[in-house]
Amino acid sequence: MPPFSDIEISTPKFETDGLRFLAFQSQALRRRGEVTLFIPSGQKEARDLPIALLLHGVLGTHWSWALNGGAHRTAQAMIDAGEIAPLVLAMPSDGLEGRGTGYVPHPHADYETWIVRDVLAATREVVPCVSERSRVFIAGLSMGGFGALRLGAKYADLFSGVSGHSSATEYDQLGVFVEMLPTRPAVADEAELTALHWMRAHRDRLPPVRFDCGVDDKLIEPNRALHAALEAEGIAHEFHEFPGAHSWAYWEEHLRDTLRFFLGL
Repeated sequence: MPPFSDIEISTPKFETDGLRFLAFQSQALRRRGEVTLFIPSGQKEARDLPIALLLHGVLGTHWSWALNGGAHRTAQAMIDAGEIAPLVLAMPSDGLEGRGTGYVPHPHADYETWIVRDVLAATREVVPCVSERSRVFIAGLSMGGFGALRLGAKYADLFSGVSGHSSATEYDQLGVFVEMLPTRPAVADEAELTALHWMRAHRDRLPPVRFDCGVDDKLIEPNRALHAALEAEGIAHEFHEFPGAHSWAYWEEHLRDTLRFFLGL
């Protein structure tokens, strides 16, 4: 586990709504990275709570899920209503290079390892109610949906569930939203930059997978194509289409589906 002796943590007396903010030196990024955490109320004595990673889209950052989508308020309301078991949300930046990193390795920074190693290690270090025994889930929207589907399948043994909203299904689809992406990812085979590649490779040990997309979303056809390919190959998953477009209103509403999928009682 990387050392995090240099973590800068928000001061509790200024924290609100269960949100906590971290900045720390990441070995994978070779610079500082940032994470917003949500710790539900009433859990001071809890141990081993699950962790859900929420990944943002292009142009976003670590606070996007909370301050554009109210993810922490949705989670707390569902916990209070008894819809889901308590959990901690870890909402990292993607590494903040250019207009989006895709959560994949690049020649000068490993944005994949940042998520699956450094963010989780730092979360466990600063949140007493989580541990190495905590189950880990991963979800995301748009570029973050691509990150969730790809990393959830590639690191199938790490995650207990995977969910994507309005997901890009291949790295190059990020070009639908931004003109300029970072330098070409550092992968041995371009197929590694697709969610389907890793779902095929690890089909026998995939965690439960779901994804959804709005019928008016620019990415509806790639999502339908991924669903069709998985169905044709007999790879277990859930896919849902809902009214809506590529918007925070859509993601705020359907985060509830993800949390129920992960932790519904």
